[in-house]
Amino acid sequence: MAELLRIYDENPAPKHINKVVETLRKGGLIIYPTDTIYGLGCDITNVSALEKIAQIKNVKLEKANFSFVCEDLSNLSDYVKQIDSSTFKILKRSLPGPYTFILPGGNSLPNVFKKKKTVGIRVPDNNICRAIVNGLGNPIVSTSIRDEDEVLEYSTDPELIKEKWDHLVDIVIDGGFGDNIASTVIDLTTGEPEVIREGKGRIDIM
Repeated sequence: MAELLRIYDENPAPKHINKVVETLRKGGLIIYPTDTIYGLGCDITNVSALEKIAQIKNVKLEKANFSFVCEDLSNLSDYVKQIDSSTFKILKRSLPGPYTFILPGGNSLPNVFKKKKTVGIRVPDNNICRAIVNGLGNPIVSTSIRDEDEVLEYSTDPELIKEKWDHLVDIVIDGGFGDNIASTVIDLTTGEPEVIREGKGRIDIM
């Protein structure tokens, strides 16, 4: 059964963050708050955990379009190819924030992602997930938790999320009610920014 762990966004308790980090390092799965919807995540370096998420989402791992949740842009070159200054300015202007940016995949990607030509990068404006990534020392691979109910589409109540995901994940972080609008997805790989999905982030940032 999953543990429901209450963490406050304004000042995440180090002992709680450490507990989540240890769970991730052991291959555990977590559901955690972002600045948009709640996400399902694991350690980017743990293949068995990645395979669990792919199985839950019913996709092949090598074909899955998971996002990389980063603390900031400082280690971007570990996961994406060199980008030009105008692209970096868009990232700098928009992050942290409710965006997923599609960027060209780099040569230093974990082995399971080596064949991916593009990666989705997220730096949420949420202290909880960024503190987790900081403690872990590398990104979380993330995907959204969708609801079968098309009216809801995304679950927002952590207690209801725990009920539904109880036997699939190790920790559900209660960071308060989540949003039901996903991030705005923008492709920056083709020279001109292309909006793939309109979400919570404004699209007039480019």
